[in-house]
Amino acid sequence: MKTTADQHTLLPGDLLETIASGAVERELHRILPFEEVRLLDECGFGALRVPTEHGGPGLSVEQLIGEVIALARADSNIAHLYRGHFGFVESLRFQPPEIQKAWYPRVLKGKTVGNASTERGGNALGTLNTTLTAGEDGWVLNGEKFYSTGTIFSDYTRVSASQEDGDKGRRFAVVPRDAAGVTVADDWDGFGQKLTGTGTTVFEDVVVSPLSLLNRSYGSHEAVHEAAFFQLYLLAVQVGIAHAAVRDAANLLRRRTRTFNTSATGAAFKQDPLIQQVVGRMSAKAFVAQAAVVEVARIHDQALRSGLAAGTQRASHRGELPADVYSAEIAVQQAQVTVPDLVLAVTQELFQTVGASATLRSKALDRHWRNAQTIATHNPIVFRARSIGDYEVNGTLPEGLNAIGESGASR
Repeated sequence: MKTTADQHTLLPGDLLETIASGAVERELHRILPFEEVRLLDECGFGALRVPTEHGGPGLSVEQLIGEVIALARADSNIAHLYRGHFGFVESLRFQPPEIQKAWYPRVLKGKTVGNASTERGGNALGTLNTTLTAGEDGWVLNGEKFYSTGTIFSDYTRVSASQEDGDKGRRFAVVPRDAAGVTVADDWDGFGQKLTGTGTTVFEDVVVSPLSLLNRSYGSHEAVHEAAFFQLYLLAVQVGIAHAAVRDAANLLRRRTRTFNTSATGAAFKQDPLIQQVVGRMSAKAFVAQAAVVEVARIHDQALRSGLAAGTQRASHRGELPADVYSAEIAVQQAQVTVPDLVLAVTQELFQTVGASATLRSKALDRHWRNAQTIATHNPIVFRARSIGDYEVNGTLPEGLNAIGESGASR
């Protein structure tokens, strides 16, 4: 019986096979997946969450997460780089009709939006050095972002910025990647997820059109929803990595004929019960990780429906929205504490299945561990565990990740 990740998805099977077949070569030679992204855009991958009332497929969060897992099994870099785009599509649900009418048709035509939110440093926690300034001809964007995942592959990028018009707070500016004043660099030097297009993007006097400005209110349903969605998306990519490790272990064992004199049976590895047991543990952990993430996605769908039905968008304090809205954040934080450990265990156990030959650079099996570890660092797990503990003991609602910056605490 095949794993859940092998079952049918909306993404064409031959496209997933093509993406998977080139993953090692891209990894070894650092080939950015522009062609693979083009094929995904053409088949409508980026439009899967566009609501039916706007002409889209209207997939649920749970259904989308299934597609992300399948794509991450083929290549986790490619699945990851769409994270900012799907976060943008989620945000459109909360925008005024005129913005929805401007952007949903572009998404349906295959246009994608990258991410440019986090700054490398120098900004105080809760503030941004990137600014939107009101000028005679409209708004002008200036600043520099790091971790601009997916932007280099996208038609647009969504930039978080502070307003310089006396109205404190943050807004998002969605600007063309090739607009005058936008410079995108592929300078990500992390040891994992090397091909996500993560790097520096600089904005110099970039003009922003009125329909490309998105408001964001702290404590709103949109803010709670998207913070949880972004973390759920990363967990789905990790599950795909776990399935890829199981797949590669099984494929290697089917072809291996050598064994060791220390083996209890002398049988080929694929017939050795101890080796089979290792692969069985890997498969079981991948299954449990996926079950957890799919359940979080179901909770996310329910939370979204409850919040939209209540018609409550803004809240000045946590707890003012319908209780179901916060269940998505609680569930995703619980999964963040558990799923990464399961996935990392799977990627480590991969090396117990075939011996020293598994470390050959040409096989690039180490990419699974490096990629899983890189994703696991995006939101410190210890903070999530503490938050869930505070919730269980004191009833304090967890808060999603929404700001990164310099600590103001005394040293």
